[in-house]
Amino acid sequence: MEMKGKDFGFAINNVIFSDRLLRLEITHDSEVSCSSIVDCVRDHKRRRQDVKNHSNVATCHVEFDLNKNLCETNYEKHEETMLMAKHESRSVWNCINWLTNPSVMRVKELHINSAILAATSPFFYKLFSNGMLESEQKKLTLKIDASEEEAVMELFSFIYINSLSVTSVPALLDVLMAADKFEVESCMKYCIRVLFNMPMTLDSSSLFLDLPSTLLMADSVKPLIVASTQFVTSYYNDLAKFPLEKLLALPLVGIEAMLASDDLQIACEDIIYEVVLKWTKTHYSVLEERQEILGSHLARYIRFPHMTCRRLKKILISDDFRPSVASKLVLEALFFKADRRSTLSSNEPASINHRFVERAYKHRPIKIVEFEVPLSKCIVYLDLKRKECEDLYPSRQMYSQAFHLGGQGFFLSAHCNMDQLTRSNPTEEFVSKYKGNYKLTRGKAAGDRSLFAIPWDSFIAKDCPYFINDVLHLRAELSIHH
Repeated sequence: MEMKGKDFGFAINNVIFSDRLLRLEITHDSEVSCSSIVDCVRDHKRRRQDVKNHSNVATCHVEFDLNKNLCETNYEKHEETMLMAKHESRSVWNCINWLTNPSVMRVKELHINSAILAATSPFFYKLFSNGMLESEQKKLTLKIDASEEEAVMELFSFIYINSLSVTSVPALLDVLMAADKFEVESCMKYCIRVLFNMPMTLDSSSLFLDLPSTLLMADSVKPLIVASTQFVTSYYNDLAKFPLEKLLALPLVGIEAMLASDDLQIACEDIIYEVVLKWTKTHYSVLEERQEILGSHLARYIRFPHMTCRRLKKILISDDFRPSVASKLVLEALFFKADRRSTLSSNEPASINHRFVERAYKHRPIKIVEFEVPLSKCIVYLDLKRKECEDLYPSRQMYSQAFHLGGQGFFLSAHCNMDQLTRSNPTEEFVSKYKGNYKLTRGKAAGDRSLFAIPWDSFIAKDCPYFINDVLHLRAELSIHH
C-alpha cells in the first residue's frame, strides 16, 4: 500500500475510520526533568552512558513483546491487552531508567488505523502483524516519556497528513528522533529537508552534532551532519578568538570536526593538545574514561609530529594516555621529525597518513638539535615558504615555536627587514649572514636589519638565490657561555 503524498487528515482520531485504540501512558521520573527529547539526550550524554556501551542504550520507552505465544497465552482473555516488546531502537532512548516502575502522569487515547500506520512504519507493521493476531485485540498501550509526548503526537499527525506544524530546530529534532524510534523514514526525510534548508547557526549545528551516535550514522541524516561539521570547522577556524569555555562546551563530534581541519589557525599544536586535555577532563572525570576517549577518538586528529619535543616528553611521563599508546604516538612523532620524507612516502592509508599534515600554525614549526657538552648549544632550523614571506610585506611579522636552552626560552621571528642565517643557490649550503654576542635579557631581540641587502621585490622574485624550491631555509645557532 503506497501512502506517499496522501492526506488522511480526516481519519485522525476518528473512530469511524479506525480499527484500533492506542492508549498512550505518559510517564515521568521524578529524578530527571527534561522538557524535550533533545534535552533528555543531552542530559544522558552528560552522564556519559552512550560512549561506554552503545549496545545497551537501545532499550526504548515503548515496552512491547512481539512474542506470539506470550500474547496468546497470557493476554488473550484480558479486556485490554498490554503488548510488551523489546524494540531495538536506533536511537538513544534510555536517558531515564524506566526499569524502576515509572509513574504514569496521564493517559491519552487515540483511535488509529492500523493499515495507515503499518504502511508508513515497519515498526507498526511488525507489531500489528505479529502481536495482535486475535481479532478481539483492539487495544494497544504504549509508554512514552513526558519529554516525548509532543514529538510523538506530531509524528502520528505526520503519518496521516505528511506535514508537521512545528518549525523550530529543537522541536524538529524531537520529531526526528521519534521518527527514528518508530521507523517512520518518510518523516525523518521530511525533518532533515526542513532542517537542511534553515540557516545554520552555532546553536543548531551543536544540536545536530549532539544527536545520538547511532542516529548520526543514518544515511538520511549524513548530509545534515556534513553541513554542520563544515560550519563548526569554519566557525572555529581561529581558536584564539574564542574563550576556552565555549570550546569546552562542544560535543564530542564537534570537537572532532574542529580538530580534523587542516586550516585550523592556532599558535602551535601544543596549544591544541592542551585544549583537548581540558575538554576530556571537563567531560570525563574518570581517568580510564579519559584515556579511552583520547586514545580511541581524539588522538587520530592531533598532529603529534608537529608538537614540540618538550611537550612530547611530558606526554611520555604523564597519564594522559595508556603507556603503550603514549610510547607509540611519541615515537612516531620523533621518527617523523627525523625523517619526514620517508614517513610521508609510506604506504599507509590516507586517513592515517593525514595526521602528518601541517596546520596553518601562527608559530612556525622548527627542527632543533641540542648539545649539552662542551657547552649548552642548539641549532634551530626554520623553513619559510615563499608565500609566507610574501605575506610579511609591508610590516607583518612571523614567529617560530618556542625552544629552550640553558633554562631560557627563545623563539625566532621573521620580518621584512630581519633574518639570521640562510641557505642559498647554487651551492645549497648555508651562508653565514650574522653573528653576535649578547647578554641574556628577558624580551631582548637580536638580529640584522639588513641581512640580504637587497630590495624587497628582488628578495621575493622567482630568481632569488635564497629560495630553494620556493622555500627559504633558515638556521640559527645559539650557545651559552658562562
